Amino acid sequence: MNKAVPARQQFLRYVLVGLGSNAAVYVIYLLLTGWGWNPKVAMSLLYLVGVLQTFVFNKQWSFRFNGAATPAFVRYATVYAVGYVVNLSALLLLVDQMGWPHQWVQGAMIVVVAVMLFVAQRYWVFPATTSGSPA
Repeated sequence: MNKAVPARQQFLRYVLVGLGSNAAVYVIYLLLTGWGWNPKVAMSLLYLVGVLQTFVFNKQWSFRFNGAATPAFVRYATVYAVGYVVNLSALLLLVDQMGWPHQWVQGAMIVVVAVMLFVAQRYWVFPATTSGSPA
């Protein structure tokens, strides 16, 4: 488990991890789609890469979680799977159906999904403890 860390501190650390990860992944997304990759295929591949690379940073630094890694990773993967479905649904609806530019939709979805994931990680994936008992 982790010590009770103030939400503001967790969020700042989470944002720093996310900014670094998402900036790199978004640049690669733009390169891949610029080279002719389907936006949904590029997003799917890079989403998986992002999940794997951020788990360690968020577990150890953002949330300072000392609990068992395997159950935490299962919860982490679960919330990221939900985030993936939300992201893919936005691309299908806003890009494929409504004709919006995929670059703008994907950029906005990074922010929307990130906020959703922070809340899930704070309260479910890496729950805080107080006085040695789970939150």
